[in-house]
Amino acid sequence: MNSSTASSPPADSDDVVFELPGSIRLYRSGRVERLYPDDLVPPSLDPTTGVQSKDITINPTTGLYVRLYLPPSATSIPKKLPVLITIHGGGFCLIRSSSSIYHNYINSLTAKSGILSVSVDYRLAPENPLPAAYDDCWEALEWVFAADDPWLSKFGDLGKVFVAGESAGGNIAHNVGMRVGREGKKVEGLVLVHSFFWGKDRNGNEGLETGKGERRKAEDANALWLTVCPETTGLDDPRINPVAVGAPSLATLGCRRVLVCVAELDMLRERGRVYYEKLKESGWEGEAEFLESEGEDHCFFFMNPGSLKAEEFMKRMVSFLNKS
Repeated sequence: MNSSTASSPPADSDDVVFELPGSIRLYRSGRVERLYPDDLVPPSLDPTTGVQSKDITINPTTGLYVRLYLPPSATSIPKKLPVLITIHGGGFCLIRSSSSIYHNYINSLTAKSGILSVSVDYRLAPENPLPAAYDDCWEALEWVFAADDPWLSKFGDLGKVFVAGESAGGNIAHNVGMRVGREGKKVEGLVLVHSFFWGKDRNGNEGLETGKGERRKAEDANALWLTVCPETTGLDDPRINPVAVGAPSLATLGCRRVLVCVAELDMLRERGRVYYEKLKESGWEGEAEFLESEGEDHCFFFMNPGSLKAEEFMKRMVSFLNKS
């Protein structure tokens, strides 16, 4: 990633005010150019896993929809299935629920864990700056609890609802969990995978004493947050830095269990580790688990799902979701 301002933009364009090369480019006019190649796929009956999927529009005004995934085991076992609300990453501004890389991942997770999955297609920044994504995912959670769909009402165990997310999705999952707590409710668990948490001060391998590439990544993270959340109070906004001084206590997190996942080579590793430690120290009464994938980088399991480490990661996810 690399944030930059173009010095001589094309004649048919205006100034570039933010760019992550190969990912996204934002122009002063508000025009957004997404450079990341993204293959969108329809819902289907997946021939490999036997998982069925379908799209349901929740809010026609905002365009919010979810993609539901039903494992083949749903009709053959007598008990209802845990429900996983899953929130994709992409820096709040890339990827969709229908992106092939994410659709394939949720197909696999649904089949291996035997859960009913609900993938949220939230509005993307910068066209829809935060808190739009937070609001959409909260609306999706409320929709799930209303069981306003035959799959949810017939097959879903609403006493075992999980919220999970990767990268920016992990950030959103945390913020949804905090709102659950504020409203006096509880979900069964949160799964925070390589979550995009940040802050004003650097720590660990975040560009302080590392090479030029790591310093640039840290600068990109700063710029990205300020771009997707222009109303923010800054880099220690509790929504991006949940352990900042003055942030709401993690003791109010509205879930019974949490799984925090980090990757050894990921720049965000230290943030995840600190989150896990601060959660345990906060007085929160739930059960916290921690998983570090050694020798791996950010969201590695999307790039190489058949690797040994990706399989270990998937097994831990399945175990957490099915734990009694």
